[in-house]
Amino acid sequence: MTSSLHTALLTHTVPKGFKSASKHAHWMDAMQAELTALQRNHTWNLVPRPSSTTVVGSKWVFRIKYHSDGYLDRHKAQLVAQGFTQIPGLDFNHTFSPVVKASTIRIVLSLAVTNGWTLR
Repeated sequence: MTSSLHTALLTHTVPKGFKSASKHAHWMDAMQAELTALQRNHTWNLVPRPSSTTVVGSKWVFRIKYHSDGYLDRHKAQLVAQGFTQIPGLDFNHTFSPVVKASTIRIVLSLAVTNGWTLR
């Protein structure tokens, strides 16, 4: 007897690119949901392209998410930048990735509770 997850993995296919995904309504819905989320979160600002710059490309990455019982949860599409095409010193000079440790968040929350502070 096969599990429902095993059956789902064998019956659902994940497209490799936009062309094959665009043939299916559920993948088009997933792409639209991703674009809506990116716009709602103000992920980027549309600006005129300076003639002396190289534009970083993008591609769609598709995944199928399953519930723990193996049944299909949703189709997920992510628009990702192809940052590997950038050349250090030409396309960018500095990089910064703000990362916070979970232990730091726990300490701040603990201090807030202990001192009766409000958090925003």
